[in-house]
Amino acid sequence: MLRMRRESWGFAIGSLLFALGAWPGYADLVGERFDNLTYFVGSLFFTAAGYIQLWLSGRPVPGAESHRIERWDYWSAAVQFAGTLLFNISTGAALIVNLTYDEADRWIWRPDVFGSAAFLIASALAVLATTDTDKLWDPRARNWLSSWLNMIGSIAFGVSAIGAYVDPSSGELHNATTANLGTFVGALCFLVAALLVLPPKPAEERVTR
Repeated sequence: MLRMRRESWGFAIGSLLFALGAWPGYADLVGERFDNLTYFVGSLFFTAAGYIQLWLSGRPVPGAESHRIERWDYWSAAVQFAGTLLFNISTGAALIVNLTYDEADRWIWRPDVFGSAAFLIASALAVLATTDTDKLWDPRARNWLSSWLNMIGSIAFGVSAIGAYVDPSSGELHNATTANLGTFVGALCFLVAALLVLPPKPAEERVTR
């Protein structure tokens, strides 16, 4: 239960930092470098939460005899964890100043695109697992809502990655508004999804406080 709470809080804090980084005017207020640092720290929370999720999903690692829901859950967590590592690379590289166009394309944009694609695949696998567990349409179930919010958030992150493509002729983002809006919407979806499945505090912890 404690690890599940840490997983949810990790995704929630990471999402909050990504939403803050994409908030209109935040970069102007704190500067581009600190804005990039906000994304990088957020990506570390994503990775920590993703590792916990993968560890919980793989005890033991699902095999041929496992139910397909267990396999979908495990591979969803594995692919998502890989996506968080790619975000570590892209947001970390963004902290390096004076990158050439080729370097920025290789270390920032491409990992961002592949990381967004990994999140989208992971969300699709999670939706399959949820659909198998509950129903195709069951808005009253928290797991159902969380899975679909993650799917919407992953789509928004993908749109953001497309908008973040740097035009080699001008050195400007293809569509900065789309990039920021996609990140902001996606991060809010991930935030709500994480809080929806946040396990309650253990009874003994509530009593001591």
